[in-house]
Amino acid sequence: MLYFYTMDKKIIEQSKKYLMNTYNRFPIMLRKGRGTKVWDSGGKEYLDFVAGIAVNCLGHCHPRVVIALQKQAQRLLHVSNLYHIDSQIKLAKLLTGLSCADKAFFCNSGAEAVEGAIKLARKYAKDHFLPHRTEIITAYGSFHGRTLAALSATGQDRLRKGFEPLVPGFKYVPFNNIDALKKAVTDNTCAVMLEPIQGEGGIRMPSESYLGGVREICNEHKLLLILDEIQTGMGRTGRFFAYEHFDVEPDIITLAKGLGGGVAIGAILAKDHVAASFKPGSHASTFGGNPLACSAAVATIETLLEDGFLLDNCRRTGKYFFNKLEKLKRDFPSDIIDVRGMGLMLGLELTKTGGPIVEACARRGILINCTSGNVLRFTPPLIIIEKEIDHLIDVLEEIFERQW
Repeated sequence: MLYFYTMDKKIIEQSKKYLMNTYNRFPIMLRKGRGTKVWDSGGKEYLDFVAGIAVNCLGHCHPRVVIALQKQAQRLLHVSNLYHIDSQIKLAKLLTGLSCADKAFFCNSGAEAVEGAIKLARKYAKDHFLPHRTEIITAYGSFHGRTLAALSATGQDRLRKGFEPLVPGFKYVPFNNIDALKKAVTDNTCAVMLEPIQGEGGIRMPSESYLGGVREICNEHKLLLILDEIQTGMGRTGRFFAYEHFDVEPDIITLAKGLGGGVAIGAILAKDHVAASFKPGSHASTFGGNPLACSAAVATIETLLEDGFLLDNCRRTGKYFFNKLEKLKRDFPSDIIDVRGMGLMLGLELTKTGGPIVEACARRGILINCTSGNVLRFTPPLIIIEKEIDHLIDVLEEIFERQW
């Protein structure tokens, strides 16, 4: 037990008794959040550089999202997709207007969006090509979700271990390696699915030409390009979608995390000719696109786009943050290997495991995250300011100087 937290031990015991042991939870119970800060059950304040893992893009309890939820909750919480839903239509119009896609399907999570994208790609291939054309190529180090097909698509052995037999029809290639992708394509391939920037894989960046090269291969072999924008979307990289930085257009996009501003919602976006392969009965989600979640998502997007302020802030503060991390790397070369990322999706690769640094930051009132064992991941709300970044950097400097 970490001694510096104020959470009641009885609550921790109840958590262990009644909840499945699927998370290595910190002994912290967060009770309140506003903007970039959260408070635990003992009243301790934390500056949040996790944001629910890139979910709370507007910060915690943004007034426009809260008001949208309150108003919608007084009108209608849920109806079946057997009927038309006004906020769902409005959200679909916003997302297709902001993307290269023409149609939207709504679900409840990123993993569910990936499952739907896999189904859509295979259905499209069967509609237009031979029935054996079902294989999807993904990348080593990728993360596409925890459900069985999404897990099978994920290119990390450690996450798939113990859940065999996996869903067949996936092949993995090294990320950012065009030659490997070319060699992997066969007559059985129907699609390529990639994260524009690998998140759980350690904030792995593509070269400037990589995604364009992937698009060319897909065009040459008549394959669909699926871009998993679950973590990179919603302005996280400084543009609404990360693919916009690389001058490519995918055929299918998966979206979730920040879409609802903290409320669970996912989406599949697709071009018309691809979306046409879904007919009534092809795919469904009971709670997907419900009025409450869609109202939150509409409020989130409208706020995000208002005057372009938040996207500008993401680019500006992201560059400032990156430069600060680069200086930290120069000051502590024996501790830091690399700085990676774009916008407010940044990673600091360490020479050792990152868990002790995450704990040391929490002791000092800052929440950060570690992925891939040794990469500190920073995905703060897009409203973060330079002063708050400076505070984190000061804390990290102290931790590296003291060696935690």
